[in-house]
Amino acid sequence: MSSSPNRLVATVFGAVYLLVGLLGFAVTGGVGFISNEGGLLLGIFEVNPLHNIAHLLIGGALLVAGLANARAAKGVNTTVGAVYLLLGIVGFFLMGPANILALNVPDHFLHLGSAVVLLGVGLGTERSIPRTSAV
Repeated sequence: MSSSPNRLVATVFGAVYLLVGLLGFAVTGGVGFISNEGGLLLGIFEVNPLHNIAHLLIGGALLVAGLANARAAKGVNTTVGAVYLLLGIVGFFLMGPANILALNVPDHFLHLGSAVVLLGVGLGTERSIPRTSAV
């Protein structure tokens, strides 16, 4: 892997989100697919099977892009960062049946933190590489 900040961040975040998705299934056991009350991962982050699948998909996209090339990593970092920024903000207003991912306040702050890192690297580094991705 080159010394690309985008590739490094995408690869690390991808591996972490894949691990979080797998650990989430150990907590939820795959039941209550879209329940707005799931299990607690690490005793603080609420998850349900749909939330776990989202982590696996996002982790997979980040990992594949990070292992591919800097352009793909930059595009995926920026896209996932933007989605996490939106989710982090909107999450504070999702309650009851609309909360199909079983998000809680620690999740919102984690999503906002991930957004800052992913967007910061995606938009702030390797400016000569366009954000368009061939993923």
